[in-house]
Amino acid sequence: MRKFIFAASALAAGLALAAPAYAQRPEPGTGPVAAACQQDIEKLCANATHERGAARDCLEKNKAKVSAACAKALDTTGGGRRR
Repeated sequence: MRKFIFAASALAAGLALAAPAYAQRPEPGTGPVAAACQQDIEKLCANATHERGAARDCLEKNKAKVSAACAKALDTTGGGRRR
């Protein structure tokens, strides 16, 4: 019985810690890059999806062609912050 209580407590603690991190993740296509780059996505990356970063990858490959606002969003969010 003690093992069950310990396992249940560990599971509850893990869920409690994971829930806030999951809740902070925006839906694909709703973040700052999607907002700043909407026209660039339509023009340069129409076939790219927002899931798994395909739209962002396309924008990064075409960075010389994107608007200034889009380039700034790419540089200051997500993968752009690691550079």
